[in-house]
Amino acid sequence: MMPTLHLTQIQFTQLQPMTWCATAQVSESPCLTYRDLWGQSPRRPIDNASYSYTDEWYKRSWQYHIPPDNLSVRDIACAQRQRQRLGVRLLLQQLLDKLALSDTLDESAFPYRLVKGGHYVCFSHTGGKNKTVNTPLSGTVAVVISPHRPIGVDVEVNNIAWHVAKRFYSDSEISILQSLPVIQRDTIAKLLWQIKESFIKIHQYKLAQGLGIDYSYLIDDLIDTSREPSALTVITDHKSPYQIAVLTIQQTVIVF
Repeated sequence: MMPTLHLTQIQFTQLQPMTWCATAQVSESPCLTYRDLWGQSPRRPIDNASYSYTDEWYKRSWQYHIPPDNLSVRDIACAQRQRQRLGVRLLLQQLLDKLALSDTLDESAFPYRLVKGGHYVCFSHTGGKNKTVNTPLSGTVAVVISPHRPIGVDVEVNNIAWHVAKRFYSDSEISILQSLPVIQRDTIAKLLWQIKESFIKIHQYKLAQGLGIDYSYLIDDLIDTSREPSALTVITDHKSPYQIAVLTIQQTVIVF
C-alpha cells in the first residue's frame, strides 16, 4: 500500500476576471515503513505516481512512492519538498478544473507558465519539518494563476521570529515595527515577510536582496487590515503597478 496525499478545505478566490487563488490543507494517510512494505527483498517498488479524486468537497488524492528510512537529513528534507511539490501541483489541477482550462505546466523556466494559455503560475506551501521521511505530511498549499503578468503568493502559518526580521528588514521597517505592541508587531512583520516573498517570486530577486527592500510605506495599510480582518482585503501598492491581497483565514498573501 502506498501513502496518499489528500487535499481538503479547498477554497477558490477570484482576484480579477481570470486571476485566481486556490488554497488547501494537504495531509497524508499513515503509511507502512519501507521495510514493512518490502522486507529484505531486493526488488524495488514501481516509481511512478497516479491520482484519483471524488467530487465531494473537491477532495483529491495522489499516491506516490516513499523512499527508505535510512536517509540523511538533507535527503529527508529533499523528499519532503518533493511531497509538498506534489501537493501544490495537485491543487493546480483542481484550479484548472474549476476554470475549465485544459492545460499543463511549463516548468522549464521562471516564472512558471501554462503551455497553451500562457497564464502565469506561482506556488507556495508551508508545514512542519518532519524528522523522518515516513512521518505523515501536513500543511497548507496555495496556487495562483493570472493571464496578465507574473504574480507572487506566500502562505505562512507561523510568525516570523523577531531576530530574523531585524536581520533582513530595512531600518525604516524596524523603526516602525518596534513602536508597535508585540502582538501587532508580529502580525505586521509576518505580513511584510509574505509581501517580500511574493515580490521575490515575481522579480526573481535573491533572497537577501528581496527581504531587504523597504516596504515601510505599506505598514499603515497593513495595520488597518489587521485591525479589521476580513476574508479578503486588497491593498494598492502605490510604488509599483501591483496590488496586494490578504486572505486572512488562509494566512495567504498574493501580489497580483
